[in-house]
Amino acid sequence: MDKKKVVAPLVCHGHSRPVVDLFYSPITPDGFFLVSASKDSTPMLRNGETGDWIGTFQGHKGAVWSCCLDKHALRAASASADFSAKLWDALTGDELHSFEHKHIVRACAFSEDTHLLLTGGMEKMLRIFDLNRPDAPPREIEKSPGSVRTVAWLHSDQTILGSCTDMGGVRLWDVRTGTIVRTLETKSSVTSAEVSQDGRYITTADGSTVKFWDANHFGLVKSYNMPCIVESASLEPKYGNKFVAGGEDMWIHVFDFHTGAEIGCNKGHHGPVHCVRFSPGGESYASGSEDGTIRIWQTGPLNSTEQETSSANVPNQNAADGITHQIENVHIAEEDKTDGSD
Repeated sequence: MDKKKVVAPLVCHGHSRPVVDLFYSPITPDGFFLVSASKDSTPMLRNGETGDWIGTFQGHKGAVWSCCLDKHALRAASASADFSAKLWDALTGDELHSFEHKHIVRACAFSEDTHLLLTGGMEKMLRIFDLNRPDAPPREIEKSPGSVRTVAWLHSDQTILGSCTDMGGVRLWDVRTGTIVRTLETKSSVTSAEVSQDGRYITTADGSTVKFWDANHFGLVKSYNMPCIVESASLEPKYGNKFVAGGEDMWIHVFDFHTGAEIGCNKGHHGPVHCVRFSPGGESYASGSEDGTIRIWQTGPLNSTEQETSSANVPNQNAADGITHQIENVHIAEEDKTDGSD
């Protein structure tokens, strides 16, 4: 079952500094897409299947910490150390709007209905911008207890989740009331939080462990200790039977979701892995590293059932149904906070 693991990944060059965030679009009529954020200040858009470069979004003046696409892959958003979040036309690369903040912006996420953009960062404040009225003041949500590291929407845009750089736990806000209604407790700061494509699970990485939470009742479903300090984790979206994690040891580890057993390990990066994400059909997953490259790894089938039903290069349109956006952001070292003036 590990024979597929030795297949060389697609290596995507282009960024001149570390890659700190990756985001896959859902499957669209034109295929699916991958957007990457880097400290080099230029998010890049790629064909999600081949890794081929499509375009670069130019306009930020500092490190870009987070990036995302709306569910139609028509617009992109990015969050930067230059105290702004920007909205982009993903077809032309044009900057549509710049949302100014008072400090470094670490995280951004489109709502499922694509009308809203959520941001968070060093101001310890969540803001919701109405993309139909981009010049209108944003709605500000109850202050986060710490500097915001990751944000995501769930429950059809009724709930927001966020984690902090300087404390453990994932907080859940009720969008209607703007108040924190639940905290998922973790020992360390959560550096990656992903809502599964079917909306069932929240996957968190907090350094020493990867945890899976029930996204509706918020109970802890699984918790696995990791072989190294991991910064990011992603659950396979089609079968939900495995997950990948990456971190300080520069390797991409593949684990069985049900048992936590390591079933594969991919080596190739020359620096710590900051982000890992599965493609929307589960046929591959991408990793972004301190070494400035993105690598796209093919997923090997685990059993005969998968082999019969999996068609690696023919995306399943149903996978796009009911997609839940997933966002993760990455660790900022104290000295990197100066990246706002790059």
